[in-house]
Amino acid sequence: MKEQVKKVLDAIRPALQADGGDLELVDVDEDKGIVKVRLQGACGHCPMSRMTLKHGIEARLKREIPQVKSVEEVI
Repeated sequence: MKEQVKKVLDAIRPALQADGGDLELVDVDEDKGIVKVRLQGACGHCPMSRMTLKHGIEARLKREIPQVKSVEEVI
């Protein structure tokens, strides 16, 4: 599952980078379906980062990888 998550995040990354941000994959708990990421650059301090995390990153991961239950931000 970790490799699948990496592929999806790599597809998302250019959109984040276009706004001066990025993300780092911190951990994938395959048993619980939890993906942990760290938002970087402009995304790490943006007031919309929570929306980006839940409605962008999490939604896409859930759509493409049904085993993903949630995405959590690591600070």
